[in-house]
Amino acid sequence: MNRINQKLQENKKIVSIYFTAGFPLLEDTVSIIEKLQRAGVDMIEIGLPFSDPLADGPTIQGSSTIALKNGMTTHKLFEQLKDIRKTVSIPLIIMGYFNPVLQYGVETFCAKCAETGIDGLIIPDLPVDVYNEEYKTIFERYGLVNIFLITPQTSEERIRYIDSVSNGFIYMVSSASTTGAKSGFGTEQTDYFKRIANMQLKNQQIVGFGISNKETFEQATQFTKGAIIGSAFIKHLSQYGVQNINEFIAEILS
Repeated sequence: MNRINQKLQENKKIVSIYFTAGFPLLEDTVSIIEKLQRAGVDMIEIGLPFSDPLADGPTIQGSSTIALKNGMTTHKLFEQLKDIRKTVSIPLIIMGYFNPVLQYGVETFCAKCAETGIDGLIIPDLPVDVYNEEYKTIFERYGLVNIFLITPQTSEERIRYIDSVSNGFIYMVSSASTTGAKSGFGTEQTDYFKRIANMQLKNQQIVGFGISNKETFEQATQFTKGAIIGSAFIKHLSQYGVQNINEFIAEILS
């Protein structure tokens, strides 16, 4: 069984952390992953930086720009991760845009993910229908879970279609905006979380966008399986560096 599905079966709320590969420094990628696992994180999303990241807010865009200037590429990321499964056992997901995957070659990319020990992919600009018709068999051949995003504006029909195509979890975007930390969730978001929970989908949901601390994590996971923290973690890396990762995670888990 895929590591993501194994993790989803555990009787706990999942803490997933997003960071940009090659940030703050090019060779920080592996160190960040290892430190996150030691700190008690359940799952990690490794951002593959791209020059035109449509869904990302300024913090993640800024980290992508620095990572690209540092020399991060798809090839470099796979090179960095080649021995990652010697030290890391939790699920690892690559999050990125479809253009670099296409340039690398979809099947070649998937094969490299499988060889490296990547468990899943999040590709925000790959439409679910295109994936289902053209790429699903390739992803499944290499044991990769592909994760789709839904927003408060996604229709029930579309959500049920995504649920039928998915075999991991559904990434619930907390609002219709780009990524970024927020101080808390209002009734609009809470109603949305409840509405999706009441749909009783076959795939569990993990919330992303706007989770920055223990309070927002608890709000986001009241009706869902877990939450993803990205911008707030990248800000922490910018301010305090790789050596202080444990403090950030300890506050969420306290």
